[in-house]
Amino acid sequence: MSQLTRLQIRADQVLNSDAVHVPSPCVSICVVHPTTGMCEGCLRTLDEIAAWGQMPSAQQRGVWQHIQVRCADKLRGMAS
Repeated sequence: MSQLTRLQIRADQVLNSDAVHVPSPCVSICVVHPTTGMCEGCLRTLDEIAAWGQMPSAQQRGVWQHIQVRCADKLRGMAS
């Protein structure tokens, strides 16, 4: 299973959970793509990464929603 697929599954789990604590998307693969500005490991932007610890849970879930969309976009692009 690819890292991208695992991240997509994790996003689904987080977004379908009603837990108060929202886990960080970090997977310890911290490489920022020079063109997109997104981390290759967790698909967050540098701004999202920097702000994560100060975000309320609702905003963190919003980041997970962005990650979910980004995963789907990347997987679609790979299938083309």
